[in-house]
Amino acid sequence: MDYKELYIRILDEHKGVFEKQNPEQLNAFLDLIYVHKRIFILGVGREGIAARGFAMRLMHLGKEVHWIWDDTTPGMNKGDLFIVINGSGEIGHLNYVLEQAVKAGAVTSVVTGSPSGKASGVANSLLFVPAAVYNGRDPVVESMQPMGNLFEQHLFMLFDIMVMLLEERLQLSHDEMAARHRNVE
Repeated sequence: MDYKELYIRILDEHKGVFEKQNPEQLNAFLDLIYVHKRIFILGVGREGIAARGFAMRLMHLGKEVHWIWDDTTPGMNKGDLFIVINGSGEIGHLNYVLEQAVKAGAVTSVVTGSPSGKASGVANSLLFVPAAVYNGRDPVVESMQPMGNLFEQHLFMLFDIMVMLLEERLQLSHDEMAARHRNVE
């Protein structure tokens, strides 16, 4: 395949995932973010990179956001929201942190490409992103790409769309978001 054939196939894969996304489940996930002031987020690998980008934009929306592995992350409490991105739902140390968040009384949600994974049974809610994911077991949009590329790439776009939907719901402007951008770089 050449460059053009590859990008056309990859764009078609993403279109398939967008079309299979459950809008009610997506709106329920957005509702959770909307009503919670303090949000904790965790993910690893390429999924984690997408999750960190999402955490940054939630902060730009005015949410108090903490990345679990940062040394300055405070304790989780009742009334906090914990979002874990766990593509297969079987990443052990993520599931351990999820269990601890439940014990702390946080509302928990998992973003996954495999809702039959362990994480979905522990979290209060889930957002199923129906994209091929590394070690996933559920019916999803298949990919010609290696490992979890489709899921990982799709997270970036889906999270950005969610931020735009939340920006509108919170009645914020791009300028108000930009005013929260780090200004010492």
